Amino acid sequence: MTKKTRTKNAPTWGDHTKLVRGGLERTAFGETSEALFLNSGYVYDSPETAEKRFMGEDDGYVYGRYGNPTVSMFEERLALLEGAEACYGVASGMAAVFGALACQLKAGDHVVSSKALFGSCYQVITQILPRFGINHTLVDGGDLAAWKAAITPQTKCFFLETPSNPTLDVIDLAAVCEIGKAAGVNIIVDNIFATPILQKPLKFGADVIVYSGTKHMDGQGRVLGGAIVSTKKFKEDMLKPFLRHTGPSISPFNAWVLLKGLETMKLRVEAQSISAETVAQHLGATKVIARVIYPFLDSHPKMALAKKQMSMGGTMVTFEVEGGKAKAFDVLRRLRLVDISNNLGDAKSLMTHPASTTHRNIGPEARAMMGITDGMLRLSVGLEDIKDILDDVKQALAG
Repeated sequence: MTKKTRTKNAPTWGDHTKLVRGGLERTAFGETSEALFLNSGYVYDSPETAEKRFMGEDDGYVYGRYGNPTVSMFEERLALLEGAEACYGVASGMAAVFGALACQLKAGDHVVSSKALFGSCYQVITQILPRFGINHTLVDGGDLAAWKAAITPQTKCFFLETPSNPTLDVIDLAAVCEIGKAAGVNIIVDNIFATPILQKPLKFGADVIVYSGTKHMDGQGRVLGGAIVSTKKFKEDMLKPFLRHTGPSISPFNAWVLLKGLETMKLRVEAQSISAETVAQHLGATKVIARVIYPFLDSHPKMALAKKQMSMGGTMVTFEVEGGKAKAFDVLRRLRLVDISNNLGDAKSLMTHPASTTHRNIGPEARAMMGITDGMLRLSVGLEDIKDILDDVKQALAG
Protein backbone atom coordinates (compact mmCIF):
# COMPACT_ATOMS: atom_id res chain seq x y z
CA MET A 1 0.00 0.00 0.00
CA THR A 2 1.15 3.54 -0.73
CA LYS A 3 0.76 6.19 1.97
CA LYS A 4 -1.00 9.31 0.72
CA THR A 5 -1.35 11.30 3.95
CA ARG A 6 0.75 12.73 6.78
CA THR A 7 2.54 14.69 4.09
CA LYS A 8 3.90 18.16 4.76
CA ASN A 9 0.59 19.62 3.62
CA ALA A 10 -1.83 17.50 5.67
CA PRO A 11 -1.81 19.55 8.92
CA THR A 12 -2.47 22.76 6.97
CA TRP A 13 -5.36 21.39 4.93
CA GLY A 14 -8.84 22.76 5.58
CA ASP A 15 -11.41 20.59 7.33
CA HIS A 16 -13.17 19.64 4.08
CA THR A 17 -9.89 18.41 2.59
CA LYS A 18 -8.95 16.47 5.71
CA LEU A 19 -12.36 14.79 5.74
CA VAL A 20 -12.02 13.70 2.11
CA ARG A 21 -8.29 12.97 1.89
CA GLY A 22 -7.10 12.32 5.44
CA GLY A 23 -5.68 8.84 6.08
CA LEU A 24 -6.17 7.74 2.48
CA GLU A 25 -4.11 4.72 1.46
CA ARG A 26 -4.37 2.98 -1.90
CA THR A 27 -3.47 -0.55 -2.87
CA ALA A 28 -1.63 -1.43 -6.06
CA PHE A 29 -5.01 -1.43 -7.83
CA GLY A 30 -5.27 2.36 -7.47
CA GLU A 31 -8.90 2.45 -6.27
CA THR A 32 -10.53 5.86 -5.82
CA SER A 33 -12.68 4.86 -2.85
CA GLU A 34 -10.89 3.57 0.24
CA ALA A 35 -10.50 -0.20 0.26
CA LEU A 36 -12.44 -2.37 2.69
CA PHE A 37 -10.29 -5.05 4.32
CA LEU A 38 -12.53 -7.67 5.91
CA ASN A 39 -9.84 -10.10 7.02
CA SER A 40 -9.34 -10.97 10.68
CA GLY A 41 -5.78 -12.30 10.42
CA TYR A 42 -2.51 -11.75 8.55
CA VAL A 43 0.28 -13.94 7.22
CA TYR A 44 4.04 -13.37 7.53
CA ASP A 45 6.85 -14.06 5.09
CA SER A 46 8.93 -15.64 7.86
CA PRO A 47 8.78 -16.55 11.57
CA GLU A 48 11.24 -13.73 12.21
CA THR A 49 8.78 -11.22 10.73
CA ALA A 50 6.00 -12.55 12.96
CA GLU A 51 8.24 -12.27 16.00
CA LYS A 52 9.25 -8.70 15.16
CA ARG A 53 5.64 -7.62 14.71
CA PHE A 54 4.63 -9.02 18.07
CA MET A 55 7.65 -7.34 19.64
CA GLY A 56 6.65 -4.03 18.08
CA GLU A 57 9.80 -3.82 15.93
CA ASP A 58 7.81 -4.14 12.68
CA ASP A 59 4.74 -1.91 12.23
CA GLY A 60 2.77 -4.40 10.12
CA TYR A 61 -0.58 -5.84 11.17
CA VAL A 62 -0.90 -8.98 13.32
CA TYR A 63 -4.59 -9.54 14.09
CA GLY A 64 -7.94 -7.84 13.53
CA ARG A 65 -8.32 -7.05 17.23
CA TYR A 66 -4.99 -5.22 17.12
CA GLY A 67 -5.43 -3.31 13.89
CA ASN A 68 -6.72 -3.25 10.32
CA PRO A 69 -5.86 -1.07 7.29
CA THR A 70 -9.41 0.25 6.95
CA VAL A 71 -9.62 1.04 10.65
CA SER A 72 -6.24 2.79 10.44
CA MET A 73 -7.54 5.07 7.69
CA PHE A 74 -10.54 6.02 9.84
CA GLU A 75 -8.28 6.73 12.84
CA GLU A 76 -5.85 8.78 10.77
CA ARG A 77 -8.61 10.88 9.22
CA LEU A 78 -10.25 11.74 12.54
CA ALA A 79 -6.89 12.53 14.16
CA LEU A 80 -6.08 14.95 11.32
CA LEU A 81 -9.46 16.65 11.68
CA GLU A 82 -8.95 17.10 15.43
CA GLY A 83 -5.35 18.20 15.10
CA ALA A 84 -4.44 15.31 17.40
CA GLU A 85 -1.46 13.01 17.50
CA ALA A 86 -3.46 9.80 17.64
CA CYS A 87 -6.88 8.16 17.47
CA TYR A 88 -8.15 4.72 18.46
CA GLY A 89 -11.27 3.35 16.76
CA VAL A 90 -13.58 1.21 18.91
CA ALA A 91 -16.89 -0.63 18.64
CA SER A 92 -19.21 2.09 19.96
CA GLY A 93 -19.37 5.45 21.68
CA MET A 94 -19.76 3.80 25.07
CA ALA A 95 -16.74 1.58 24.38
CA ALA A 96 -14.86 4.85 23.85
CA VAL A 97 -16.15 6.34 27.12
CA PHE A 98 -15.44 3.26 29.22
CA GLY A 99 -12.11 2.56 27.53
CA ALA A 100 -10.82 6.10 27.99
CA LEU A 101 -11.63 5.94 31.70
CA ALA A 102 -10.89 2.33 32.61
CA CYS A 103 -7.54 2.17 30.83
CA GLN A 104 -6.04 4.61 33.33
CA LEU A 105 -7.96 3.93 36.56
CA LYS A 106 -7.51 1.43 39.38
CA ALA A 107 -9.10 0.72 42.76
CA GLY A 108 -8.81 3.73 45.04
CA ASP A 109 -8.70 6.28 42.23
CA HIS A 110 -11.22 9.12 41.98
CA VAL A 111 -13.09 10.72 39.06
CA VAL A 112 -14.75 14.13 39.04
CA SER A 113 -17.57 14.44 36.51
CA SER A 114 -20.14 16.98 35.47
CA LYS A 115 -23.57 15.82 36.62
CA ALA A 116 -25.27 16.52 33.28
CA LEU A 117 -24.52 13.30 31.40
CA PHE A 118 -25.94 10.87 28.87
CA GLY A 119 -27.71 8.04 30.71
CA SER A 120 -25.10 5.36 29.94
CA CYS A 121 -22.23 7.70 30.86
CA TYR A 122 -23.96 8.34 34.17
CA GLN A 123 -24.21 4.58 34.76
CA VAL A 124 -20.50 4.07 34.00
CA ILE A 125 -19.45 6.83 36.41
CA THR A 126 -21.87 6.10 39.25
CA GLN A 127 -22.52 2.34 39.02
CA ILE A 128 -19.92 0.44 36.98
CA LEU A 129 -16.62 2.07 37.97
CA PRO A 130 -17.49 1.92 41.70
CA ARG A 131 -17.70 -1.89 41.41
CA PHE A 132 -13.96 -1.80 40.80
CA GLY A 133 -13.28 0.49 43.75
CA ILE A 134 -13.15 3.71 41.71
CA ASN A 135 -14.82 6.63 43.47
CA HIS A 136 -16.54 9.64 41.94
CA THR A 137 -17.88 13.10 42.64
CA LEU A 138 -20.57 14.75 40.50
CA VAL A 139 -20.47 18.53 40.21
CA ASP A 140 -22.44 21.27 38.51
CA GLY A 141 -20.37 21.65 35.35
CA GLY A 142 -20.70 25.43 35.40
CA ASP A 143 -19.48 25.79 38.99
CA LEU A 144 -15.72 26.17 38.66
CA ALA A 145 -15.26 26.31 42.43
CA ALA A 146 -17.00 22.92 42.68
CA TRP A 147 -14.55 21.35 40.21
CA LYS A 148 -11.63 22.64 42.24
CA ALA A 149 -13.13 21.63 45.59
CA ALA A 150 -13.86 18.09 44.39
CA ILE A 151 -10.21 17.30 43.66
CA THR A 152 -8.52 14.90 46.07
CA PRO A 153 -5.01 13.37 46.06
CA GLN A 154 -6.62 10.33 44.40
CA THR A 155 -8.29 12.27 41.56
CA LYS A 156 -7.05 11.00 38.21
CA CYS A 157 -9.70 12.16 35.71
CA PHE A 158 -12.18 14.89 34.91
CA PHE A 159 -15.05 13.77 32.68
CA LEU A 160 -17.55 16.12 31.06
CA GLU A 161 -20.01 16.59 28.21
CA THR A 162 -20.49 19.95 26.56
CA PRO A 163 -23.10 20.53 25.28
CA SER A 164 -24.67 17.87 27.46
CA ASN A 165 -27.31 15.31 26.55
CA PRO A 166 -30.20 16.28 26.58
CA THR A 167 -30.24 19.58 28.49
CA LEU A 168 -27.55 21.23 26.34
CA ASP A 169 -25.61 22.55 29.32
CA VAL A 170 -22.42 24.31 28.23
CA ILE A 171 -19.25 24.04 30.29
CA ASP A 172 -16.26 26.40 30.15
CA LEU A 173 -13.69 24.07 28.64
CA ALA A 174 -10.67 26.35 29.05
CA ALA A 175 -11.43 27.06 32.72
CA VAL A 176 -12.11 23.43 33.68
CA CYS A 177 -9.03 22.25 31.78
CA GLU A 178 -6.92 24.85 33.56
CA ILE A 179 -8.14 23.57 36.94
CA GLY A 180 -7.47 19.98 35.92
CA LYS A 181 -4.02 20.70 34.53
CA ALA A 182 -2.96 22.44 37.73
CA ALA A 183 -3.87 19.29 39.67
CA GLY A 184 -2.24 16.88 37.20
CA VAL A 185 -5.63 15.46 36.21
CA ASN A 186 -6.38 13.84 32.84
CA ILE A 187 -9.32 15.68 31.21
CA ILE A 188 -11.73 13.60 29.09
CA VAL A 189 -14.38 15.41 27.02
CA ASP A 190 -17.41 13.78 25.43
CA ASN A 191 -17.73 15.92 22.29
CA ILE A 192 -20.51 13.96 20.61
CA PHE A 193 -23.12 16.74 20.43
CA ALA A 194 -20.73 19.41 19.16
CA THR A 195 -18.78 17.06 16.86
CA PRO A 196 -15.20 17.91 15.80
CA ILE A 197 -16.74 20.18 13.17
CA LEU A 198 -18.16 22.70 15.64
CA GLN A 199 -15.83 22.34 18.63
CA LYS A 200 -12.25 21.11 19.15
CA PRO A 201 -11.69 20.57 22.88
CA LEU A 202 -7.96 19.92 22.45
CA LYS A 203 -7.55 23.63 21.67
CA PHE A 204 -8.91 24.44 25.14
CA GLY A 205 -6.60 22.06 26.97
CA ALA A 206 -8.44 18.73 26.98
CA ASP A 207 -6.32 15.57 26.95
CA VAL A 208 -8.73 12.97 25.56
CA ILE A 209 -11.84 13.28 23.36
CA VAL A 210 -14.44 10.53 23.03
CA TYR A 211 -16.94 10.08 20.21
CA SER A 212 -19.82 7.92 19.17
CA GLY A 213 -19.27 7.52 15.44
CA THR A 214 -22.80 6.08 15.35
CA LYS A 215 -24.12 9.64 15.41
CA HIS A 216 -22.93 12.43 13.09
CA MET A 217 -19.93 10.58 11.63
CA ASP A 218 -22.14 7.91 10.11
CA GLY A 219 -25.04 10.31 9.91
CA GLN A 220 -27.42 7.82 8.34
CA GLY A 221 -28.25 5.35 11.09
CA ARG A 222 -26.33 2.41 9.64
CA VAL A 223 -23.58 1.23 11.98
CA LEU A 224 -22.14 1.40 15.49
CA GLY A 225 -18.68 2.79 16.10
CA GLY A 226 -16.66 5.02 18.37
CA ALA A 227 -13.30 6.72 18.70
CA ILE A 228 -10.87 7.99 21.31
CA VAL A 229 -8.66 10.93 20.29
CA SER A 230 -5.53 11.57 22.33
CA THR A 231 -1.78 12.01 22.36
CA LYS A 232 0.36 9.26 20.89
CA LYS A 233 1.77 8.52 24.35
CA PHE A 234 -1.70 8.03 25.86
CA LYS A 235 -2.68 5.74 23.01
CA GLU A 236 0.47 3.64 23.23
CA ASP A 237 0.86 3.51 27.02
CA MET A 238 -2.76 3.42 28.18
CA LEU A 239 -5.26 2.59 25.45
CA LYS A 240 -3.46 -0.13 23.51
CA PRO A 241 -2.63 -2.41 26.46
CA PHE A 242 -6.21 -2.12 27.74
CA LEU A 243 -8.27 -2.22 24.55
CA ARG A 244 -6.27 -4.86 22.70
CA HIS A 245 -6.76 -7.33 25.51
CA THR A 246 -10.35 -6.45 26.43
CA GLY A 247 -11.47 -6.47 22.79
CA PRO A 248 -13.99 -3.67 22.04
CA SER A 249 -12.76 -3.63 18.43
CA ILE A 250 -14.55 -1.80 15.67
CA SER A 251 -15.35 -4.00 12.68
CA PRO A 252 -13.58 -3.06 9.43
CA PHE A 253 -16.94 -2.69 7.69
CA ASN A 254 -18.23 -0.25 10.32
CA ALA A 255 -14.95 1.68 10.19
CA TRP A 256 -15.31 1.90 6.39
CA VAL A 257 -18.86 3.26 6.67
CA LEU A 258 -17.68 5.87 9.20
CA LEU A 259 -14.71 6.72 7.01
CA LYS A 260 -17.03 7.42 4.09
CA GLY A 261 -19.43 9.28 6.37
CA LEU A 262 -16.64 11.62 7.45
CA GLU A 263 -16.34 12.85 3.87
CA THR A 264 -19.69 14.65 4.11
CA MET A 265 -19.89 15.29 7.85
CA LYS A 266 -18.97 18.98 7.70
CA LEU A 267 -21.56 19.63 4.98
CA ARG A 268 -24.24 17.75 6.94
CA VAL A 269 -23.50 19.13 10.41
CA GLU A 270 -23.35 22.74 9.25
CA ALA A 271 -26.58 22.43 7.26
CA GLN A 272 -28.33 20.69 10.16
CA SER A 273 -27.07 23.33 12.60
CA ILE A 274 -28.52 26.13 10.49
CA SER A 275 -31.87 24.34 10.46
CA ALA A 276 -31.69 23.56 14.20
CA GLU A 277 -31.18 27.20 15.09
CA THR A 278 -34.14 28.16 12.90
CA VAL A 279 -36.30 25.53 14.59
CA ALA A 280 -35.23 26.75 18.03
CA GLN A 281 -36.09 30.36 17.17
CA HIS A 282 -39.54 29.41 15.89
CA LEU A 283 -40.33 27.15 18.85
CA GLY A 284 -39.53 29.98 21.25
CA ALA A 285 -42.69 31.74 20.08
CA THR A 286 -44.95 28.71 20.64
CA LYS A 287 -47.32 29.12 23.60
CA VAL A 288 -47.57 25.46 24.63
CA ILE A 289 -43.80 25.24 25.10
CA ALA A 290 -42.50 26.08 28.55
CA ARG A 291 -38.94 26.65 27.37
CA VAL A 292 -36.62 26.01 24.43
CA ILE A 293 -32.97 25.11 24.98
CA TYR A 294 -30.43 25.81 22.26
CA PRO A 295 -26.84 27.00 22.84
CA PHE A 296 -27.01 29.93 20.40
CA LEU A 297 -30.36 31.32 21.60
CA ASP A 298 -30.24 34.56 23.60
CA SER A 299 -32.28 32.77 26.27
CA HIS A 300 -29.56 30.17 26.89
CA PRO A 301 -27.68 31.14 30.09
CA LYS A 302 -24.33 30.21 28.53
CA MET A 303 -24.93 31.60 25.05
CA ALA A 304 -21.80 33.81 25.09
CA LEU A 305 -19.64 30.89 26.21
CA ALA A 306 -21.17 28.59 23.60
CA LYS A 307 -20.34 31.08 20.86
CA LYS A 308 -16.80 31.35 22.18
CA GLN A 309 -16.24 27.58 22.10
CA MET A 310 -18.42 26.48 19.19
CA SER A 311 -18.57 27.72 15.60
CA MET A 312 -22.32 26.94 15.41
CA GLY A 313 -25.02 25.95 17.90
CA GLY A 314 -25.26 22.29 16.88
CA THR A 315 -27.89 19.97 15.47
CA MET A 316 -29.88 19.37 18.67
CA VAL A 317 -32.85 21.31 20.06
CA THR A 318 -34.42 20.49 23.43
CA PHE A 319 -37.76 21.86 24.60
CA GLU A 320 -40.35 21.33 27.31
CA VAL A 321 -44.07 21.20 26.73
CA GLU A 322 -46.71 22.13 29.28
CA GLY A 323 -48.52 19.08 30.64
CA GLY A 324 -45.65 16.70 31.43
CA LYS A 325 -45.28 13.20 30.02
CA ALA A 326 -48.86 12.90 28.75
CA LYS A 327 -48.56 16.05 26.66
CA ALA A 328 -45.06 15.10 25.45
CA PHE A 329 -46.33 11.70 24.33
CA ASP A 330 -49.23 13.38 22.54
CA VAL A 331 -46.77 15.51 20.57
CA LEU A 332 -44.74 12.42 19.60
CA ARG A 333 -47.87 10.55 18.47
CA ARG A 334 -48.88 13.39 16.15
CA LEU A 335 -45.56 13.62 14.32
CA ARG A 336 -45.94 12.80 10.62
CA LEU A 337 -42.47 13.53 9.22
CA VAL A 338 -40.12 13.49 12.20
CA ASP A 339 -39.49 9.96 13.50
CA ILE A 340 -39.65 8.86 17.13
CA SER A 341 -36.15 7.57 17.82
CA ASN A 342 -33.51 7.82 20.53
CA ASN A 343 -30.70 8.08 17.96
CA LEU A 344 -29.31 11.45 16.88
CA GLY A 345 -27.10 13.09 14.28
CA ASP A 346 -29.00 11.34 11.51
CA ALA A 347 -29.91 12.74 8.08
CA LYS A 348 -33.53 12.20 9.17
CA SER A 349 -35.03 14.37 11.91
CA LEU A 350 -35.60 12.34 15.09
CA MET A 351 -37.34 13.11 18.38
CA THR A 352 -37.30 11.32 21.71
CA HIS A 353 -38.63 11.65 25.25
CA PRO A 354 -35.42 11.40 27.37
CA ALA A 355 -37.16 10.64 30.67
CA SER A 356 -38.64 7.41 29.28
CA THR A 357 -35.81 6.41 26.92
CA THR A 358 -32.18 7.58 27.05
CA HIS A 359 -32.32 8.60 30.72
CA ARG A 360 -34.97 6.22 32.05
CA ASN A 361 -32.56 3.91 33.89
CA ILE A 362 -30.90 6.62 35.95
CA GLY A 363 -34.09 7.17 37.98
CA PRO A 364 -36.21 10.22 38.85
CA GLU A 365 -33.78 11.71 41.39
CA ALA A 366 -30.87 11.75 38.95
CA ARG A 367 -33.11 13.16 36.21
CA ALA A 368 -34.23 15.93 38.52
CA MET A 369 -30.59 16.68 39.37
CA MET A 370 -29.85 17.02 35.65
CA GLY A 371 -32.94 19.14 34.98
CA ILE A 372 -34.65 16.51 32.83
CA THR A 373 -38.41 16.91 33.22
CA ASP A 374 -41.26 14.64 32.11
CA GLY A 375 -42.32 17.25 29.56
CA MET A 376 -38.90 17.44 27.90
CA LEU A 377 -38.40 16.40 24.27
CA ARG A 378 -35.11 16.22 22.37
CA LEU A 379 -35.11 16.93 18.65
CA SER A 380 -32.23 15.91 16.40
CA VAL A 381 -32.65 18.09 13.33
CA GLY A 382 -32.01 16.36 10.02
CA LEU A 383 -31.50 17.35 6.42
CA GLU A 384 -35.12 17.69 5.33
CA ASP A 385 -36.33 21.06 4.06
CA ILE A 386 -36.60 23.37 7.04
CA LYS A 387 -40.18 24.28 6.15
CA ASP A 388 -41.22 20.62 6.30
CA ILE A 389 -39.55 20.10 9.69
CA LEU A 390 -41.18 23.22 11.12
CA ASP A 391 -44.59 22.42 9.69
CA ASP A 392 -44.52 18.94 11.24
CA VAL A 393 -43.38 20.05 14.68
CA LYS A 394 -45.84 22.93 14.74
CA GLN A 395 -48.81 20.75 13.76
CA ALA A 396 -47.81 18.20 16.41
CA LEU A 397 -47.71 20.93 19.04
CA ALA A 398 -50.94 22.56 17.82
CA GLY A 399 -52.94 19.42 18.54
